[in-house]
Amino acid sequence: MPAKTKGFHVFRSRIQNIAKSSMTKYVLRRLLYLIPIFFGILIIVFVATRMAGDPVKLMTGLNPRITAEARERLTQYYGLDQPLYYQFLKFVWEMLQGNLGNSYAIRGGTPVTTLVGDYAWETFKLQLAALFFSLLIAIPIGILSARKQYSKLDMTVTTTSLVGTCIPIFYMGIVAILIFSYTLGWLPYGAAHSLDPSRYPLGSYLLDELWHLFLPAAVLTFAELAPVVLLVRSSMLEVLRQDYILAARASGLSERTVIYKHALRNALIPVVTYVGLYFGGMLAGAPITEKVFNWPGVGRLYVEAIGKLDFPV
Repeated sequence: MPAKTKGFHVFRSRIQNIAKSSMTKYVLRRLLYLIPIFFGILIIVFVATRMAGDPVKLMTGLNPRITAEARERLTQYYGLDQPLYYQFLKFVWEMLQGNLGNSYAIRGGTPVTTLVGDYAWETFKLQLAALFFSLLIAIPIGILSARKQYSKLDMTVTTTSLVGTCIPIFYMGIVAILIFSYTLGWLPYGAAHSLDPSRYPLGSYLLDELWHLFLPAAVLTFAELAPVVLLVRSSMLEVLRQDYILAARASGLSERTVIYKHALRNALIPVVTYVGLYFGGMLAGAPITEKVFNWPGVGRLYVEAIGKLDFPV
């Protein structure tokens, strides 16, 4: 091997080792940053659960049958008679073990993990359906709008999307319920299903679930459609201006091949990145949606827990 070639390979190897070392240090540094952030969040959660007052009083309320001795036993049972620092350390230790405590008011005494597990599937099902259909609709519309930039279709799509981002989701939900449930009576409202799975065939039960899922999923889809359409349109316009797309068109490839084989893959990169944040945002908005539609998910459980001051939940 010539000396110049050998020297080049040695130099490249050193650069790669430095890059790997730098990346490892960066990742480790970021992971270390998570530790104080995690404990900061734990402190905020712990303080928030104590700010409302004595949990035993919140639990027992004004029930005259609860004696002072019974309240004292509950205080000792939950460790509320211990110093605050001891309660915090116990709180952290149990949380690290996956024990989030017991509910005070919602199915009193039930572990929080059990409650969340009972409601989580309904939330996940609703959000996943909305995510799937919003992407299924938004991607073709965004591509078509980018291909026909400044046309009447593009102006209509852009204007509708911008207006759609301004409409609150609870308002859309209430209007949809008034029109399709109360006025027309086409779609059910207020539950995830109306059939008992133990008394009906699986096919009938699944159809019933889909029928109840349609209205809240449609409202969520419409609410989250606008930002995805605008993102796909913007990303596609940027890709269509690239040199390799111009070269592909100049080589005689059909417009369909240029769009769907060469441009779309790169245009979807920011969309895929956005999906994670998008799904997290939808989960953050779940309390509003589920409360409006009375959907039995984690969001409605959260709102109910706030109303009853059930802070462990």
